[in-house]
Amino acid sequence: MSDKPTCKIIRPADTFDGKQGFSYFEGISAQSAGSQAICMHLLKIPPSGRARAHLHEQHETTIYVLSGEAGMWYGDQLEEYLVVKADEFLYIPAGVPHLPVNLSQTESCVAVLARTDPNEQESVTLRPDLEALVNPG
Repeated sequence: MSDKPTCKIIRPADTFDGKQGFSYFEGISAQSAGSQAICMHLLKIPPSGRARAHLHEQHETTIYVLSGEAGMWYGDQLEEYLVVKADEFLYIPAGVPHLPVNLSQTESCVAVLARTDPNEQESVTLRPDLEALVNPG
């Protein structure tokens, strides 16, 4: 068997539970495809779903919302807030604490996430000290 990188199709049949508190559909990662610099997953945030406060110390994140809308607190003390809707992109710089929440009580929010970390969970740093700083949504 060759160690030479090759193209692969990943069919997102399996999910994994992330440290952030959501289940992700397995996508492209070092673990699934042997990627070296990117990780990409599909996320369905359940109605009123809320992540744990976290950050990715050395890795940038991009998100494209396919359906629904999510609110997100971000900043050193989660003092800032934004809303991202279907057909919008969101960029999160490395090292920025954030806490997303699905704003709908009846519909899932579906998004594609990509990070400059090829590993599924290694760059996730939980920030439980920030949890009580934001309104539950």
